[in-house]
Amino acid sequence: MNYKKLKADKIFDGYRFHTNKVLILHQDGRFADLVIESEAGENIEPYDGIITPGLVNCHCHLELSHLKNVIPPHTGLIEFLCSVVTKRDFPSDFIQEEIVKAEKEMYDNGIVAVGDIGNTADTATVKSKSKIRWQNFVEVLSFTDEKADENLNHFKKVAQQLITALHQSKTANRTGLVPHAPYSISPQTFQQLNSLTENQIISIHNQEHPAENELYQTGGGDYLKLFKIFGIDKSPFPITGKSSIRSILPYFNKGQTIFLVHNTCMQEDEIIWVNEYAAANGVKLVYCLCINANLYIENKVPPIDLFLKHNCHIVLGTDSYSSNWQLSVASEIATIQKHFPHIPVESVLQWATINGAKALQWDKELGGFENGKTSGVVLLSNDGNSQKLA
Repeated sequence: MNYKKLKADKIFDGYRFHTNKVLILHQDGRFADLVIESEAGENIEPYDGIITPGLVNCHCHLELSHLKNVIPPHTGLIEFLCSVVTKRDFPSDFIQEEIVKAEKEMYDNGIVAVGDIGNTADTATVKSKSKIRWQNFVEVLSFTDEKADENLNHFKKVAQQLITALHQSKTANRTGLVPHAPYSISPQTFQQLNSLTENQIISIHNQEHPAENELYQTGGGDYLKLFKIFGIDKSPFPITGKSSIRSILPYFNKGQTIFLVHNTCMQEDEIIWVNEYAAANGVKLVYCLCINANLYIENKVPPIDLFLKHNCHIVLGTDSYSSNWQLSVASEIATIQKHFPHIPVESVLQWATINGAKALQWDKELGGFENGKTSGVVLLSNDGNSQKLA
């Protein structure tokens, strides 16, 4: 029987580093063994860098790939959101071309699974042919209770388009509805989404800007600029006197796994509170970091040390080409190492592999070099880039 044999400076198995060992794969890519080099035999392929399982991108917006280099860095979140809303009218052929390029970039970089946000079914054709696994988060926007039913029906149709298009895909995929953010979902819409997403994986953009809390605490703040684009003159959301996450997380109590995405303005008392709420109400929280997008938009980084202090389940995402220079989990790893050099590299690699696979509930197949898994193999080179090896 023929095997593929790979070695590098280090091999990371999804949990820890190994040195002076060789990764052995079956011809179909399944993990076979991890052995010391003297026992591996001949035909070993040597590489410089770190070999890891395939990388998991837990937050992306593939459909926004046509916005690459359109919105300049450091505009601040509110201006960024206004630009995304008003600059989406591109020719459909161009949108498709950029989606194709972005999917290929992620695949070539060794990304094996993606939690992908979409407001449309623009990505359906590309995903139907993709070798990447897709958790499709069809992102609902519904500012008012009056239009909750109408808006939900619209996004249900988008979800069905994706389900139909990916029905015969050769890779695993899922599709479900998710709320966009606390500043774009009305109370009735939240209530319906809770019922519609029982025991599902969902995501929500969380606390990227102080104005998100201000919106719920006072009804004012910079988000009013965004609402005006939609013809809304004042905040349509209830004033709770609390932060946004304390105001909206109690809508969910039906066994969901909830990805909290970005979290750049999250305070320690809120991390404690949401973790306690989740434990008491049967939901699971995942903290998704997109550090390059945070730097691109606000030139800020998330409070990663606080998430570690409170044993949060951390995963990584790239966000979209509207807010990043590349769609590379390896680049996210390198940027975290730059800004948080005290965090062990093993920990960050866990976030990018096994933690992401567990969060997306594909850890039986992905995330580590273990029996039965076809996780893919990636080389993280010493210059911070990544390359798919198998």
